Amino acid sequence: RLSTFTSCSSTCFSNMSGNPSFVSPFRRPQCLAAAAPAGKTKLTHPGKAILAGGIAGGIEICITFPTEYVKTQLQLDEKANPPRYKGIVDCVKQTVQGHGVKGLYRGLSSLLYGSIPKAAVRFGMFEFLSNRMRDESGKLDSTRGLICGLGAGVAEAVVVVCPMETIKVKFIHDQCSANPKYRGFFHGVREIVRQQGLKGTYQGLTATVLKQGSNQAIRFFVMTSLRNWYKDKNPNKEINPFITGVFGAIAGAASVFGNTPLDVIKTRMQGLEAHKYKSFVDCAFQIMRHEGPKAFYKGTVPRLGRVCLDVAIVFVIYEEVVKMLNKVWKTD
Repeated sequence: RLSTFTSCSSTCFSNMSGNPSFVSPFRRPQCLAAAAPAGKTKLTHPGKAILAGGIAGGIEICITFPTEYVKTQLQLDEKANPPRYKGIVDCVKQTVQGHGVKGLYRGLSSLLYGSIPKAAVRFGMFEFLSNRMRDESGKLDSTRGLICGLGAGVAEAVVVVCPMETIKVKFIHDQCSANPKYRGFFHGVREIVRQQGLKGTYQGLTATVLKQGSNQAIRFFVMTSLRNWYKDKNPNKEINPFITGVFGAIAGAASVFGNTPLDVIKTRMQGLEAHKYKSFVDCAFQIMRHEGPKAFYKGTVPRLGRVCLDVAIVFVIYEEVVKMLNKVWKTD
């Protein structure tokens, strides 16, 4: 110990002459404070997460909406009617023939208005929860990532997703009728509220909470696991956008196979024929009885394409926007 002290002292005092940046060795706490964060994960301020998430959500939905439109049409196309579409290609073909290419974007406004606050709430809540659940080194393990994702999914479902998804599904379903009654987003919302009250925009709340909660729980669990695997023992290792996109696509695929049945039930309960179902369980029972178990996976392929692209794009844009914000918005 004496030799170590002597060595440190000689080094410090030798730096005193001609070195304006010399710091007294007696200011030990400050030196340790500067060195401590070296191996600790940098946390993202929830405010940055909200802003970055909103930007990412708005850009993503403009790119991927046609796949969401096709997925919703196929899920609403019940066998009992009989089915109107033979498959994905036929759905696209009939829509373009009847309404032009812009027909594939019917309902975009309602989803766009919802996607920005949805992603903002999701990432803001996730960072808020994860910042409080990380260990002393700032690392978030997979299990806690799943819990934080679940919390983020439930928050976005209640605050944003349920009313916006209900409106979107009603708009798309309305286009299938002989005489569409909704002329636009605000007109549609006004009509829904006038006829059914505010609860008309909260149809399928239970299914939506289950769907969004499980969605984000699966996605953030997979993303957290892949990030921890990639970074290994270096918590501040940079992940390039391509790798982030690949991880996001994998997380998206996992969520599709994990909760498409919930998505089908949610879509049915939010459509114009939602009155046929007494509850979440009754909807599931009727689908099973009239259409069989395969009906719970209707629209899986178009949903798989959309969600993989969706999650990949959102996580890439989110990460890049956060990096930009870190340069101009200093937070501790």
